[in-house]
Amino acid sequence: QVQLVESGGGLVQAGGSLSLSCAASGRTFRSYAMGWFRQAPGQEREFVAAIRWSGDSIYYADSVKGRFTISRDNAKNVVYLQMNSLKPEDTAVYYCAADCPGARCIREYEYDYWGQGTQVTVSS
Repeated sequence: QVQLVESGGGLVQAGGSLSLSCAASGRTFRSYAMGWFRQAPGQEREFVAAIRWSGDSIYYADSVKGRFTISRDNAKNVVYLQMNSLKPEDTAVYYCAADCPGARCIREYEYDYWGQGTQVTVSS
């Protein structure tokens, strides 16, 4: 059984930064990718970023490329999302996902485990 717990969300002004963490407990496949998704009010969940276990294969959504950085600590089973230059349109609940066996891992159905989410609110 695998459990994912996100933390680090909060309220920040546009242009500011937040750092999210996702701690995984239980058994995971270290060779599989982990990722971040987000869901704004009334919207579908959308892909944000994914990272392979080695940390050298990373994919970002175009909307966050150049502003967000995903990283992971495999020994601690933790994945991070550093969010810089935040915009109001980044406001959403951010979800951590684990154990995607694919290449890019940009779809929800590719992941086996999900956290409960952490709220990120960016004010104008």
